Amino acid sequence: MKIEIWSDVACPWCFIGKRRFESALENFEHKDGVEVQWRSYQLDPSLPEQYDGSETEYLSQMKGMPEAQVRQMFDHVKTQAAGEGLAYDFDKVVVANSFTAHRFMHLAKEHGKMDAAKEALLSGHFEHGENIGDIDYLVRTGVVLGLDEAEVRGALEGDKYAAEVRADIAEARALGVTGVPFFVLDRKYGISGAQPAEVFAQALRQAWGERSPLTVLSGTNDDGATCGPEGCN
Repeated sequence: MKIEIWSDVACPWCFIGKRRFESALENFEHKDGVEVQWRSYQLDPSLPEQYDGSETEYLSQMKGMPEAQVRQMFDHVKTQAAGEGLAYDFDKVVVANSFTAHRFMHLAKEHGKMDAAKEALLSGHFEHGENIGDIDYLVRTGVVLGLDEAEVRGALEGDKYAAEVRADIAEARALGVTGVPFFVLDRKYGISGAQPAEVFAQALRQAWGERSPLTVLSGTNDDGATCGPEGCN
């Protein structure tokens, strides 16, 4: 079963949703038969490489909300994050465009490191105040993950993987995704938001149970010629 997850590195609920989904998947009896693929999405493509202000100021301006109300919202999100073992620090968050970070994750995917890259960037952004738009930070992260420093820097200083990021975003739009995290199970079921682990667990069981085994309609006699590893007949 294939599960695609559209999310943004700059989305606080995406990290919480990742933890809740992982909890459900860890206890799923068929977890070894599940392939997870992270897909790119941007909440605010118009952001500059780095915003000259705090996360509170940014959201206050973007949503037209008083800063006090934004801080109340942060308190709620921090409580939810803490429940998943995450230590959010919104005072440290560096507001930056996430497009380069998504390109970095596609590079990591080429080396089988996409999940580790996603984890590192989400933690760096929300827990440690790292700048996800800064190439030097992304290069350091890549090195920690075992990627080649020159390869990472070369890719990010150019426009490599930009097409892949845009394709992910376009596909999300085609599927009707308007918010993240968004989970798609076998292109049959969609789950919107950082749902409780129990919801993910139920969805996994249902989607797995509805997977249909292949029914062979012919091939029980010698009339159908086939080719296999041992040759053709």
